[in-house]
Amino acid sequence: MFSGFSKETGEFLWELAFNNERPWFLAHKESFERVLNEPFKALSRELYDEMGRLCPGEDFSVHVSRIYRDARRLFGRGPYKDHLWLTLTPAAASDYGPAFWFQIGASDYSYGLGFWAPTSAYMEAFRAAIAANPAAFERLVKKLSPMKGFALHGEEFRRPKGDLGEIINPWYNRKYLDFGTDRDHDALLYSHELPRRVAEDWSRLMPLCRFMTEAVRGVASPKAEKR
Repeated sequence: MFSGFSKETGEFLWELAFNNERPWFLAHKESFERVLNEPFKALSRELYDEMGRLCPGEDFSVHVSRIYRDARRLFGRGPYKDHLWLTLTPAAASDYGPAFWFQIGASDYSYGLGFWAPTSAYMEAFRAAIAANPAAFERLVKKLSPMKGFALHGEEFRRPKGDLGEIINPWYNRKYLDFGTDRDHDALLYSHELPRRVAEDWSRLMPLCRFMTEAVRGVASPKAEKR
């Protein structure tokens, strides 16, 4: 069972950032497993279970990142990541989103909901769904405002795609987006309560997830286009 991360988790990731090489990592492999990898996998399992309990009738799949970078994409960086992330994707969603995500780094962690590497076609479909019924989307967004610490992120267009009002425009005029919270390492991260709290916030985002899923339904994913 997940019992919380520890201060050693952040310390390990800081040290890895400054010693990102195979000999150092192999010498500290036991610490990696104990303070980061094992609790992270336990967290993923409990998040899956909690979301099943909070969102009955919804099916999800979990993907947990590996600490190893893709050797083809090192670009002068070390062979190991300085963070770990996981995604919980609804069965109805396509390969590239939307997905719930959780990420932990050396000094902070974050979680929320967003598209996974969306194409321009995905975002065009998302905007079209908003424009088809802006009043409904505005009601949906207003229900998210009480979520303390959550904010909308993503690069905005220099030239807005449209003007649908003060509340909707930040969602409508972005090249990509996610809605999440960023937190410093805190007591919650070190607590067994973390999966329950994260899943509760994710479940409040479920109406937005369903909207995003339906908006891009039928849009070919990059994987499908390559087949």
